[in-house]
Amino acid sequence: MKELIGSFLDYLSVERGLAKNTTIAYRQDLNIYLDFMSKRNISALSRISKNDIIEFMLSEKGKGVSPTSISRRLAAVRMFHRFLARERVLKDDPTALIDSPKLWKKVPDTLSLNEVETLISQPDVRLRQGARDKAILETLYATGMRVSESTNLKINNVNLDIGFLRCIGKGNKERVIPLGKKAINTIKKYLEFSRPHFLKNKVSEFLFINRSGNKLSRQSVWKLIKQYAKEAKIKKPIKVHTLRHSFATHLLERGADLRSVQEMLGHSNISTTQIYTHIDRDRLKKIHKMFHPRP
Repeated sequence: MKELIGSFLDYLSVERGLAKNTTIAYRQDLNIYLDFMSKRNISALSRISKNDIIEFMLSEKGKGVSPTSISRRLAAVRMFHRFLARERVLKDDPTALIDSPKLWKKVPDTLSLNEVETLISQPDVRLRQGARDKAILETLYATGMRVSESTNLKINNVNLDIGFLRCIGKGNKERVIPLGKKAINTIKKYLEFSRPHFLKNKVSEFLFINRSGNKLSRQSVWKLIKQYAKEAKIKKPIKVHTLRHSFATHLLERGADLRSVQEMLGHSNISTTQIYTHIDRDRLKKIHKMFHPRP
């Protein structure tokens, strides 16, 4: 079974072009799935039935696993069995008639405009690392990029003259995103003041690098976001995509159309982008209550 998981993950990576983080998550989900089947004394994939998979989902729910995580695990299991059926390892796909659990879409946590301004103002731009960190924060908020996309951003994919960058997102899908003047100016300062000093005699294709001249890790960017949020005394929960969520919310609040926001975020399905409209509805309700003569 473990060997088949390896073949499946190779297929996802090579043929489907899924990101490394996605394949890692699928591996973890499938290992949990197969461990469950092993405990039920099911030693062959051909013996797994629809009821076994439903029992797996119920077991995960009983452990307190969130509906979102259960749905993701089912997606991994479904793709795995489809792969096995297509490769003729299995005759039938037991997931074919299983419905995904209905999920309540949770509105993501976002920052207000003032909170974003306070966060971005925290790095000390007189220091080389501070100038770099400000450029990172400005870029994340200006573009709505995922943190992993920002760490993979190559210097040749950024055009500061016309104010656009080319981003490679999930599934190696490419999108072009505009850059605002503030982001452009902070990137220019970082390129002049910090990056050459970090590189010394090295060469790097990546825009954002650490003090040793190497590519920044996703974890490093996440840590600096949390640190500056702490320094800004922001009480809201800060997550890895907080600036991305704030970017989308603030655009929609100011009248941007959903399709444009979808394109900039790199969502393949507009229903994923629509979650941000719930935030805007809450704001409209408050305005209505505040100003309508008969609230």
